Amino acid sequence: MAAHKITNVTLGEEPITIEQFVAVARHGARVEFDATYVDRVRKSRALVERFLAENRLVYGVTTGFGDNVTEVIAPADAEQLQRNIVRSHAVSVGEPLPTEIVRAIGLMELVGLGEGYSGIRLETLELIRRMLNARVTPHVPSEGSVGYLAPEAHMALVLLGEGRAWYGDELLPGAEALTRIGEEPTRLGCKEGLSVTNGTHSVTAIAVLAVHDAGVAAATADIAASLSVQALKGTVRAYDARLHERKRHPEQAAVAESLRRLTESSALSAEFLDHRLQDGLALRAVPQMHGGAKRTLAQAREVIVEELHSVGDNPVIHPEGEDGVALMGANCDSTYVGIQADSMVNAITVLAKVSERRTDRMVNSNFSELPAFLTPRPGLNSGYMIAQYTAAALTMELRGMAMPASADNVTTSANQEDTVSNAYLAALKAYRAARKLGYVVAIEVMCAVQALDLLAPLSPSPAAEALRARIRETVPTVYEDRVFHADMEHITHLVRSGELLRVAEDVVGPLGR
Repeated sequence: MAAHKITNVTLGEEPITIEQFVAVARHGARVEFDATYVDRVRKSRALVERFLAENRLVYGVTTGFGDNVTEVIAPADAEQLQRNIVRSHAVSVGEPLPTEIVRAIGLMELVGLGEGYSGIRLETLELIRRMLNARVTPHVPSEGSVGYLAPEAHMALVLLGEGRAWYGDELLPGAEALTRIGEEPTRLGCKEGLSVTNGTHSVTAIAVLAVHDAGVAAATADIAASLSVQALKGTVRAYDARLHERKRHPEQAAVAESLRRLTESSALSAEFLDHRLQDGLALRAVPQMHGGAKRTLAQAREVIVEELHSVGDNPVIHPEGEDGVALMGANCDSTYVGIQADSMVNAITVLAKVSERRTDRMVNSNFSELPAFLTPRPGLNSGYMIAQYTAAALTMELRGMAMPASADNVTTSANQEDTVSNAYLAALKAYRAARKLGYVVAIEVMCAVQALDLLAPLSPSPAAEALRARIRETVPTVYEDRVFHADMEHITHLVRSGELLRVAEDVVGPLGR
């Protein structure tokens, strides 16, 4: 089911899907816990309390954090230790994270810590759940994390009645935000401060949103290409199934099939089938280029879903007989997600660069055989001249972002953490890159439907007609220059929301994602 149609998500026996995750983070779906969830959290908490009562040497329970692992903490100081980690670690800076990212991190904490291997109290998870459902969103500065800790700490401050949080349009002190929804600050028992700041929660949450958005944009890029090939009098012979059978890449064949279906019954494609022997690569190589990018996005999605269903805490509280055992390792490392997020930015940039080239061909009369910049009266009017500049600028920004973050390193915590994932930066780049791709694809679609208007009375395919009609509901044909900003934002919304994908699939059936 599409994310925007999901209204309730229950955590527990069934693993959460990406669509459910996005439904909560972006569309405000409510979160509930089932009996399985409650039972495993309570059992794990009982083990941690046993460790504390027995004064076992357990990282973050009876020891300090990071290089302070050598410092033993008395059981009487357990709660102060957990308050201290939250307060001392809330040091990220800069502009706040978007609401949907903060909600995604809160949900990821519920998912990961609710697996029953972290020892957190059910009461703490219930407070996070109720804050999500009541739309209380902590104010989280977005910069200054090498993998995790600081952003999560700013979120955890609100649990203590500290920090700041949004409630509606108001930014309030944490305690007041809780009061507004009938809640009181909680205490953090042994290990809880560590659990809510540690691990892969923020990185995975951001990556889930990024891979969802990139997948929608990539599928819509196929649709945009199908419009452009008709607008540019391209030959659909380049999408012949026999050609793509000779490459052993299923994504390539799937893109070619989508293009055949999206251009089927096009009078334009029939008229110009042999207009050129072969087209430029931005048209001719769409299956190969889009297919290669989609393979990378599919692999990223697979790995990110694995992490979504993993336990990213340290230590891991593992049941073993009645006593249990604290396994101290590095499941808090986010390298898996970081590498895939970097790869996603690369794939997104490939999709953007070829989309921008198709846009350039449409506005350039030397290639399009249409009026310059797609305006009926060029010279007096600039038409879509500068819209192509925007696509070009965004594509150049993406190229700069494609430098991998996960390959970088800096030593922290007195060399106890001598290698860091830098996956937080990688995930944020992927999230931002997917948004930029949405704009680039939208600009291509905007230009393509204008070009199709100029090619009348020859008609495009039924899918193209349906897409053009949907866009023309709010974005009229261009006859004279106007302010195009609102048009671009509106079409970008149709891309990001999946609306253009839905319109096309209503005509041709499900398309390869």
